Amino acid sequence: MNTLTPPDAEPLARIAHYFETLTPQSLADLPQIYDPMARFKDPFNEVTGVAAISRIFSHMFVTLDRPRFVVTQQIRQGEQCFLTWEFRFYFRGYKQGTEQVILGATHLVLSNTGLITLHRDYWDAAEELYEKLPVLGGLMRWVKRRANT
Repeated sequence: MNTLTPPDAEPLARIAHYFETLTPQSLADLPQIYDPMARFKDPFNEVTGVAAISRIFSHMFVTLDRPRFVVTQQIRQGEQCFLTWEFRFYFRGYKQGTEQVILGATHLVLSNTGLITLHRDYWDAAEELYEKLPVLGGLMRWVKRRANT
C-alpha cells in the first residue's frame, strides 16, 4: 500500500494521488480504491468489477510507453467527484519520440467508505487520440476540415 496517501487523507486527494503514481505494481492496490462491484466506462470500455478495471489499466501499460496521469483539478460535493487530467504517454513502436497528451475528465461516485463505485471518463477520442496517429490522423483531420466547411 505504499502508493497510497495515508488512510485518513481526504478520499478524493487519496484517489488523485493513486492515479498520478499508478504503476503496473500498484494495480494490486485497486481494491483499496474501487468498490468490488465498481463500474468503469470510457470511450473504449464499459466494465464492472475490480478485476475487469485492473485489466484495462494493465492493457494501458502493455500498449503504451511511460503512461501517466497528471490531475489538474479536483472537485468534490458529497459522494460526487470530478477530476480533470492530462494523460501523458509515448506510442510504442513509432520512431517519433514525441510525448502525447490527452486532456480529459473523470466523474467519480464514492461509497460512504470512500471507495469508487462509478468511474466515468470523458475525452474526445477523435481529437485527442485518432488525430495523433500517423496514417489515421491525416484522414481524421481531413474529415474534420470537410465537416467544418
